[in-house]
Order: sequence, then C-alpha cells, then structure tokens
Amino acid sequence: MPAAVKKLPARTMHFALPLALTFVMTFLVSGVATIRAIGFADDMWSRWIESWLATWILAFPIMLFLMPVMRRLLLRIIELK
Repeated sequence: MPAAVKKLPARTMHFALPLALTFVMTFLVSGVATIRAIGFADDMWSRWIESWLATWILAFPIMLFLMPVMRRLLLRIIELK
C-alpha cells in the first residue's frame, strides 16, 4: 500500500488558495481572450502562454491583498451560521 501524501499545514491556506485560483482563472480567461483575438493561429499557444504569465503575475499579488479585504467587507452583509 503506498504511503500517504503529507499535507501542507493549515497556515498555508492563505497563500495556496489565491495561488491556485489565480493560476486556473488567468489561464482559462487569457486562453479565451487569446483565441477570440487571434483565432487558432500557428503561434496561438505561445501567445496564450505569454498573455497568461503577464496576467498571472499581476493577478496573484492583487488576490493576496484583496481576499482579506473582500472577506471583511462581505462579513458586514453576510450572516454566518
């Protein structure tokens, strides 16, 4: 039986969640935008990756900053039970 994979500690969630979310979202959105802009051109893949990296580099630190801010704002209008 294979050994269990060791999980990361809970304190890494504040970093791992925005990392994963921005990684996936910017990848998909930049892909759609690239295809809409240039279609399925020969250099589509390289242009998609360039676009994705540029957007992810911007989106990740913004998400790190905005997640706690948005959480505090939303807690003012959402009742937790």
